[in-house]
Amino acid sequence: MNFAYIAVLAFSLLGVGAIDFRSRIALFVYPLRTALTLAIGVAFFLFWDFTGIALGVFFVGKTEYITGLMLAPEVPIEEPLFLLLLCYCALLLYIGFSRKAAKA
Repeated sequence: MNFAYIAVLAFSLLGVGAIDFRSRIALFVYPLRTALTLAIGVAFFLFWDFTGIALGVFFVGKTEYITGLMLAPEVPIEEPLFLLLLCYCALLLYIGFSRKAAKA
């Protein structure tokens, strides 16, 4: 088992969290609201993934970079972390650009 991808995802989440902490954008200003928003986003995209898997559109390819541990058929353990990173980055960009536009 290789842990490269999950390590990169964890490192990226720490980096995005550090940016959020330093700039006081989301999680460290509104922790409950941010956690709820991220949970809804991750749940939506996991539903999207399960729908795609059921339709035969999504599948796990052969790669040496993932752990090989699966949450469900065709859903690697890394998927929720990737979705969390995706949603967290999108949230920070949205809030950051909204604040920038409001000041202009």
